[in-house]
Amino acid sequence: MFRKPNRYGASKSESPGGVIARIPALEPPFTPDVAAQLATMMPAGMPPIGLFRTFAKNLPMTIALSNWGRYELGRDLSLTLREREIVILRTCARCRCEYEWGVHVMVFADRAALTAAEVTSLTCGSPDDPCWTVDRDATLIRMVDALHDSSDVDDELWRSAQESFDERQLLDVLLLCGWYHAICFAARAARVDPEPGAPRFADITAA
Repeated sequence: MFRKPNRYGASKSESPGGVIARIPALEPPFTPDVAAQLATMMPAGMPPIGLFRTFAKNLPMTIALSNWGRYELGRDLSLTLREREIVILRTCARCRCEYEWGVHVMVFADRAALTAAEVTSLTCGSPDDPCWTVDRDATLIRMVDALHDSSDVDDELWRSAQESFDERQLLDVLLLCGWYHAICFAARAARVDPEPGAPRFADITAA
């Protein structure tokens, strides 16, 4: 799907290309309260990603947002894993948030059974691309685009979405898109360093 990612030799506060992190992520050793919170946010045995270590500089905020984050990525969300990742990847791409986009491509794209053509389309394409053969998938992309462009969904698109999604699912789409706007704002504005091995926008290749 992608060219082999590079391993970057950036400093703790400098991203590849020389962009300095505005809020450098915490580095271990962590204080006990920070270590305990970060441990709840990652699978067992995995070190915390840079975004979480950046958030941890405001620990009360991190504790508050982690519960919502668990819902958005958890089994109680009414969308499927594939649908969730379509919304997230499109939102991150539209926000041009390479950090969060790269994390989700690296960790979830294969699990969500997203093809190379679909990831490319989500990143720089259209819901009218031929890879989208299921109306439900294309509708999600159109909803994300509408929310990104106008902070609204017009009546025609809403009626179309109602043909595929129930009210619970529609609410989840709206809040998932909004949540990842917030994540993208934070990751971009804080200049969070890319995760080692995560793909970059330039790594996208045509299917």
